[in-house]
Amino acid sequence: MSEAPDPEVVELATKIFDLARKGDAAALAAYVDAGVPANLTNDSGDTLVMLAAYHGHAEAVRALVERGADTNRANDRGQTPLAGAVFKGEDAVIRALLDGGADPAAGTPSAVDTARMFGKTELLQLFGAA
Repeated sequence: MSEAPDPEVVELATKIFDLARKGDAAALAAYVDAGVPANLTNDSGDTLVMLAAYHGHAEAVRALVERGADTNRANDRGQTPLAGAVFKGEDAVIRALLDGGADPAAGTPSAVDTARMFGKTELLQLFGAA
């Protein structure tokens, strides 16, 4: 049997995931600097960087990457932050993730697959997959 999570911990985690969705780079950086794992995941396997990327927050992505967030960590559905940013058309986030070491071939579908699916030839060129 597993113990029920501490409600205060759940409340704090919820707050931190909301900060990622809203793109509050300074607050995210402060929490990670204070000990919150840079690769914290929610119940769907989404990391903070996944949520920040999907919601278009390049500055928050950079802050998390600078603190060790894994740009290639896929969620429970096999999706990566880079593929999500391609899907959403978030060019600044795509650049931030690539600068942080994101692999365009990682995930299912990968960022390359997603770019092909939506006919984004400029991204395919950027990924070296044209």
